[in-house]
Amino acid sequence: MTISRREPWLLLLPAVALLALGFLTPVVGMLVSSVIAPEGGGVTLSNFERLFGSEYYLGAAERSLRLSLIQTALAVILATPIAYIMSRATSWVRTAVLVVVILPLLTSVVVRTFGWVVLMGPAGALSSLPGIELLGAGSQGLLGTEAGVVIAMVQVLLPFAVLTILGVMSSVKQELEEASRMLGANFWRTLRHVVIPLSLPGIASGATLVFALSVSSFITPRLVGGVQLPVLAGTIYVDSTVGLDWPFAAAQSVLLFAGVILVIAATLRLGKVDR
Repeated sequence: MTISRREPWLLLLPAVALLALGFLTPVVGMLVSSVIAPEGGGVTLSNFERLFGSEYYLGAAERSLRLSLIQTALAVILATPIAYIMSRATSWVRTAVLVVVILPLLTSVVVRTFGWVVLMGPAGALSSLPGIELLGAGSQGLLGTEAGVVIAMVQVLLPFAVLTILGVMSSVKQELEEASRMLGANFWRTLRHVVIPLSLPGIASGATLVFALSVSSFITPRLVGGVQLPVLAGTIYVDSTVGLDWPFAAAQSVLLFAGVILVIAATLRLGKVDR
């Protein structure tokens, strides 16, 4: 019995159709909307001219990129040792740590953010810590500061980084670490030259996921940072829902989408490693 060359493509057709409906269609609609004149009826680049000519929106885009990179770096730095401990720990320790990691995901991000608002407020526990002024805390505590946004966002993003890195780090055989130790390398050299290089695909994937979630988040930056620290996702939300300026919001979305694609391409290239 011979299999037709068309059969694999026919099997892929439902998945391709679903992908086109759920992803390509909204993206194409966003691209089309971004070049529609505000008054309608024509094609124009005025939305992008307005975007790149505004210090407010360029500042929001710069802040979104900068804070997202910082949050991604901190989340990956914190998640890597946690994932390593989980991958090498006994089953009950791994289960206990896993519960602690995923427990925040069972709570709404809005509820968690309001918890951080209380902790970072003028009378909050974090605001009374010694040396907190070095993070920019003022009369409102850490509210309205970039440090406050970073702290709250890292707590939100950390579980995603841990779970992504854990999947790859668990596949690194312990025999390789034992061989490295037997050849004279200490723990830190083994970690640097064996475990981390072999875990780079998972670290890159975790960084990509965390960055995409971070740069598109607006609830936590809005509640913690306030209106004085606008981010691009927040301006898109305001312009599309309050101002009802869909073409201009689409132009901002295109800029955000392009930035995410560039970062994803860079992290995927970084994560390529011969295993």
